[in-house]
Amino acid sequence: MYEYFSGRVVEKSPTHVVIDNQGIGYRINISLYTFDQIKDRESVKLFVHYVVREDAQILYGFADEQERELFRALISVSGVGANTARLVLSSLSADEAYNAIASGDAAVLQSVKGIGAKTAQRIVVDLKDKLVKQGFLPDKVSVSNNTIKNEALSGLVILGFNKVMASKVLDKLLKKSTFNSVEALIKEALKNM
Repeated sequence: MYEYFSGRVVEKSPTHVVIDNQGIGYRINISLYTFDQIKDRESVKLFVHYVVREDAQILYGFADEQERELFRALISVSGVGANTARLVLSSLSADEAYNAIASGDAAVLQSVKGIGAKTAQRIVVDLKDKLVKQGFLPDKVSVSNNTIKNEALSGLVILGFNKVMASKVLDKLLKKSTFNSVEALIKEALKNM
């Protein structure tokens, strides 16, 4: 029904944002990734997904269409609701979630609060082929670089950097060149943070 909302940000928190669009304030639930993307902006454009339940009508907003499409894929899985899908997208970037699903790595999904072993496995089984058919193909790094990326990300988080921001920096670096060690990747990431 709604494709996106744009307007002035009236209220902002890690879980929701209120956008004033021509005198009407829309409360839109967001992921931490989206919060990080819009943190410093006074006006935003969010792609939305509208959920109608018996007791509520809820808007979920996303910084980009890729995140929204993954959200929609996740809520199509039996046992995964909108809030659980939002938690997945707050804990993992869209690329990380896609890579976990595509490689069948249910353990990565299980690391998200509220996702048990059965649900993680169901997500992988239900979405692995579906996402490829829908054309959801984010820029992926090779499996060896993905291991290096995960270790570097853990190191940066331990050093106190924001997980989402660190992940973005690592993705950019891995797209530009190949790194043979975690240390080299972390050193380069620190220069770009």
